[in-house]
Amino acid sequence: MSRNFFRCPWWTGYFPWTPNLSVSSLNPQVNWRPSYSLRPSPASSPNSLGVPWSPQPSCWIHVSNLNMASKSDEPLPKRKRTREEEHVEQKPKSSSPTKDIRVPPLHAPPGPPPTAKHSAAVKGVISRRWEDFNLYYSELSKWNRVFGRDPEYFDFTVLSYNILSQDLLEDNSHLYDHCRRPLLFWSYRLPNILKELVDLNADILCLQEVQEDHYTTQIKPSLESLGYHCEYKTRTGSKPDGCAICFKANKFSLVSVTPVEYYRPNISLLDRDNIGLVLLLRPKSQRVAPVICVANTHLLYNPRRGDIKLAQLAILLAEITSVAFTGEKGFCPIVLCGDFNSVPGSPLHSFIREGRLNYEGLSIGKVSGQEQYPRGQKILSIPIWPKSLGISQNCVYEPMENAWNAAEMVDKESVGNSARNRQVEPSLSHHFSLSSVYTHFFPGSGIPEITTCHSRCALTVDYIFYSAAANDLFAQLGTNSSQNGLQLLGRLSLLTEQDLWSVNGLPNETNSSDHLSLLAKFRLEI
Repeated sequence: MSRNFFRCPWWTGYFPWTPNLSVSSLNPQVNWRPSYSLRPSPASSPNSLGVPWSPQPSCWIHVSNLNMASKSDEPLPKRKRTREEEHVEQKPKSSSPTKDIRVPPLHAPPGPPPTAKHSAAVKGVISRRWEDFNLYYSELSKWNRVFGRDPEYFDFTVLSYNILSQDLLEDNSHLYDHCRRPLLFWSYRLPNILKELVDLNADILCLQEVQEDHYTTQIKPSLESLGYHCEYKTRTGSKPDGCAICFKANKFSLVSVTPVEYYRPNISLLDRDNIGLVLLLRPKSQRVAPVICVANTHLLYNPRRGDIKLAQLAILLAEITSVAFTGEKGFCPIVLCGDFNSVPGSPLHSFIREGRLNYEGLSIGKVSGQEQYPRGQKILSIPIWPKSLGISQNCVYEPMENAWNAAEMVDKESVGNSARNRQVEPSLSHHFSLSSVYTHFFPGSGIPEITTCHSRCALTVDYIFYSAAANDLFAQLGTNSSQNGLQLLGRLSLLTEQDLWSVNGLPNETNSSDHLSLLAKFRLEI
């Protein structure tokens, strides 16, 4: 497989548009590439490149002495920048040894981004740990054997990653004025991103901001050469990027693909081009395994338009309801990934986690929690979206009798009241019980975990939600267990804002997106 991967035109050993880069320069120990020695399994096993994994893995970010100070040479707009300019400006860089320094303690308050002068001297190594929860389930497995239960388990990993569309990067270059311009070239970023996907080696990839032309000609061929089956949905309105879900064909079979468009031409509230993608996958195992619903989305960014975000989320939940309902057994296991452009504890985030939201008197600028002092003080209307959308306040499609039946089986009281009264209450609900893979704050210190960090902010906006099984030990408080749920077996730890600014924020020399990748390992009992 590694042989086929390097035969891919993007890994042929040289890059015509960056003649100073070669496969030999990808050695993470001596150059600028990140070295990942992580594999979400306690046993040592080779990855797709044939490199053995450490039993106690960690993910290292190496930062060399290369000057990363801003030189005020921000990327030109995409219509003005040419490949010839990249040839002239991307000069050979000499390799220099890395130097380890102490990671700032967790209790230290995160400070403002370093100045360009200071960032030029920043050198460091920080680690992302693989948090393995397998040991916590060993006692449970022992009791299963005592009582004669012999369930078959299907373990799989899921990655969620906003890889930063090149067109969006260039159109918003003010967010990356902490970076030297050559670090923002796609020819520089692509090998970093592909290598990270290879090294993390997840079974399912949920990618956001995947530029369509790069996906078609570069990313998809590269992933297919590694054994992935890829599905993609571009944003509406001729936008250049979209969302992709890729899965290993030797571990899953594709049951269905449901692209989700949030744009509605006759509804002014839904005039944005964000999208989602929902797949039903069936694990390949000796026993007949239940299907798994995997959803991926990128909600609207605008912090002042929480009404649009809630309406987009309602459409996605309605699609998941119609796809993931399996009859008498309720809903199949659900994994919901994406960039939700909402922070932990915000009304939108709480709605996903708790399944209910009373929005009476809530201003649209406070829905996502992205701004400390929200400017949008307009109050959410009741109902938020018009009846013509055809989606109820329970986030199911109203005209579809089978969707209403599905909702009634899951929540008879709420749907019964709605059917009797047809009176709109200022509250939303959905029929899933979803837990977050991450806790969003470091224990003891309360310092936030960060998933995106650029020149203007450092926040958590990316998530992996999942339906937790009854025997899941890490389901968050308030999450109801699911008959057909998943156990969380491990996750790749996140970082503090101070950790990230110690390597000059994101993107930087080794991490080529303004988001961190999220990785989790799950277990499905068959």
